[in-house]
Amino acid sequence: MEAGFNGAKKSSALQSRQVSDLSNKRSSGGAPQRLAGVRRGDARPRRAAPASARPDHGAYSPPITISREDFLKDGHDRGFRDGLYAMVTALDGLLRCRDVFGKALDLTGSQFAVLIGTAYRQKASGVTIRDLAEHVRLAAPHVTTEVNRLIKHGLLVKRQHQVDRRSVLVSLSPYGEAEVERIAPLVRQVNDILFEGVSHQDFQAVVRVTQSLTVNVERVFSEIRWGRLAALVEK
Repeated sequence: MEAGFNGAKKSSALQSRQVSDLSNKRSSGGAPQRLAGVRRGDARPRRAAPASARPDHGAYSPPITISREDFLKDGHDRGFRDGLYAMVTALDGLLRCRDVFGKALDLTGSQFAVLIGTAYRQKASGVTIRDLAEHVRLAAPHVTTEVNRLIKHGLLVKRQHQVDRRSVLVSLSPYGEAEVERIAPLVRQVNDILFEGVSHQDFQAVVRVTQSLTVNVERVFSEIRWGRLAALVEK
């Protein structure tokens, strides 16, 4: 009994000391300390911003994003960047219109692109997957997937190529032709609104620019993967 009582007194005293220590820490600001710049649960301190980037050093002047002199005005590239934002906004709008066309046919936007692309590239015998992919600017494996889905919907048919036995020719089914005819009035009216105020010459200029950008984008990603830009994107 005495041993048990003494053990209980020791345990009670130990708990009292622990509570006292904890109270002293709290009263003296002794909460568990964290390294400056380290969030709870994050063992790595955050990198401090360089002095030149801190707000107490005046207005920040960002570096130019293109070095070509003909794209700069008074040493800045504001007009160039505004143009890029406008292009991205316009592209997003075109893709949204494509989604609307697809939805009207119970299809996705890319499925609509493949369907309408087939209509304008099939001619009398059909179009190959490769030619169709180049026309609608989608990857050939993706086009193959969409073609198979459109076949299941009864909109497309395919048959083996008579010359290249490894290839297939894709064309509209009668139902596909009827659906293209049904969506055509909507497509025409949307395009009439989209290109209001845009001359044929303006449109051709845009086509030339987008064709150049398409080629240059491939060059950019080639440099990022294997060329001089690879080291710049490494973390």
